[in-house]
Amino acid sequence: MITAEAGPRTMESMPLPTRWEWLARGFRKYATRYVRRHFHAVRLSRASAPVPTGDAPLLVVLNHPSWWDPLLCFVLSHLFPDGREHYAAIDAVAVQKYRFFTRLGFFGVDTSSLRGGAAFLRTASTILSAPNRIVWVTAQGRFSDVRARPLGLRPGVGHVAARLDRGLILPLAVEYPFWTERTPEALARFGEPIDVREAPGRSGKDWTQRIEDALTETLDDLSAEAMTRDPDRYTTLLDGKTGVGGVYDLWRRTKSWSRGERFDASHGGRP
Repeated sequence: MITAEAGPRTMESMPLPTRWEWLARGFRKYATRYVRRHFHAVRLSRASAPVPTGDAPLLVVLNHPSWWDPLLCFVLSHLFPDGREHYAAIDAVAVQKYRFFTRLGFFGVDTSSLRGGAAFLRTASTILSAPNRIVWVTAQGRFSDVRARPLGLRPGVGHVAARLDRGLILPLAVEYPFWTERTPEALARFGEPIDVREAPGRSGKDWTQRIEDALTETLDDLSAEAMTRDPDRYTTLLDGKTGVGGVYDLWRRTKSWSRGERFDASHGGRP
């Protein structure tokens, strides 16, 4: 995103990215249906930090394991209070491929140049200069396995934090493991919010490390929970696909009916 230390609050502001609220609401409904079709469930860790309820600007920083990340963020966005304006950074190459997203508050980031990093800094800082706004950032800037350490966050997030007078940094860990069904789970866990006022004068570099440490801890906690395969550790936000489908599940359903039993399509149900 950005690699040079920028002077705090001296860069020229940028116009807000285009965001059609009615279209964003409609796409969130579409994303919810689409995720439901392709996942067994969307689950939020019960140990997750509560979502902030005030009007402070929020920078949500998440890891980047999959193509599914933006759609999962749309599903998770309903956890935030109504009236929040959601924006998201996306790779500039992806913007050219999915231009529809530029009407939903997404803005392109050229991660290969200083100019692109400076543009990200100006855009994100402009958005977060007002209350009730959220910027979602997959700060690794590339697809990365959830087990990779260090996370290697791009320094832009730290420079944004260093420029803010008010706001919260919210770590978000996501993972898509397969448990017992043919479709994967979508797991999420929020870390404790970080108030940008906790260390006035902290450099962008130091802020990046502070955010990376918090996200790493959150991701480690989520991964430990994921390995238990225990759905009771989570709140189910969305139920999705269960069972094998097709002729096999039709045969199992018929057998259950013949016994006068309720059919359970899950892998742990009766055959």
